[in-house]
Amino acid sequence: MDERIIKLAKNIINYSISLKKDENLLIEAKDCNLEIVKALIKEAYNVGANPFVNLYSAEISRALLFGENENQLKIKSEFDVAFMKKMDAYISICGSLNTFENSDVPSEKTALHLKHTEPARKERVNNTKWVILVAPSTGLAQGAKMSTEQYEDFYYKVCNLDYSKMDKAMDNLVALMNKTDKVRLVAPQTDITFSIKGIPAIKCAGKMNIPDGEVFTAPVRESVNGVITYNLDTTYNGISFTNIKLVVKDGKIIEATGSNNEKLNDILDTDENSRYFGEFAIGVNPHIKRGFQDILFDEKMAGSIHFTPGCCYETEAPNGNISAIHWDMVLSMLSQHGGGEIYFDDVLIRKDGVFVVEDLKCLNPENLI
Repeated sequence: MDERIIKLAKNIINYSISLKKDENLLIEAKDCNLEIVKALIKEAYNVGANPFVNLYSAEISRALLFGENENQLKIKSEFDVAFMKKMDAYISICGSLNTFENSDVPSEKTALHLKHTEPARKERVNNTKWVILVAPSTGLAQGAKMSTEQYEDFYYKVCNLDYSKMDKAMDNLVALMNKTDKVRLVAPQTDITFSIKGIPAIKCAGKMNIPDGEVFTAPVRESVNGVITYNLDTTYNGISFTNIKLVVKDGKIIEATGSNNEKLNDILDTDENSRYFGEFAIGVNPHIKRGFQDILFDEKMAGSIHFTPGCCYETEAPNGNISAIHWDMVLSMLSQHGGGEIYFDDVLIRKDGVFVVEDLKCLNPENLI
């Protein structure tokens, strides 16, 4: 077995979720290299835990989506929640043979599916140790515009980063965010303000996502005002979007434009809270320097922020916004993408993707590699 896979499995089991003897672990894998699944199973057994595995195919999931009905999804939701209650830890692994597999699924079917998968997701997020990772695959390599071999080399370099070093470097940013009230983001076609007062800042250094590298919180729900334009392409439910621009008043998105405009607004109309924001985060992973149209990479990009319509993280950074969607949209503030500034309480903390405050310079890429 590839030594990089063995190292990844050991890091996930022993560091990311700190799996212990006799704990129950659910591994869910979709269209991924089964060697990664086998390595995780072996390492789970090595620590004396009990692994369970669900394998999925995007093509089969798509076939189900077209015909799913309320009663069918209710039965599955009840089963999934009951099973998740038995778990102590959870790992999701997603590869992709075709990033746009669900692009022709009707919006109402996607919304119905999300509604009934939300209870199991909440149980997992709130009551298990969990980590989500992508796996190298042909679809993701194509999306990254890389050869398969080149993408795999990049993947293992990013995912096997020394996250314990990053964890320590994040402490100053967490402390600063925890005492900050007003945030202002300025970039081309972007000028937006909001408060993060009283909402905890959470560091993510290999404990929840692989790859990782962000510090997140949430805006005070009704405090968001202004306009934000995201310059990285994004994919949601198999549909690709570019140049998304959101106009926000008193926390609510009152105007949304971009490619696939009708689909964009359909998603934002999923429920009564999906036009409010549930997360604000700053990306710092030094190996991710451009967009890959894969959110687990893009949202960690050094010099980026993501500002997320939809559900907040109720346990870690609650702002009261509960929704069936959680759509991480990314704005790169690197100079090659147009630059930008982040202000905390009217003090400039990052310019063109580079931290300028002395206590935060440890998070600049040259200090994390």
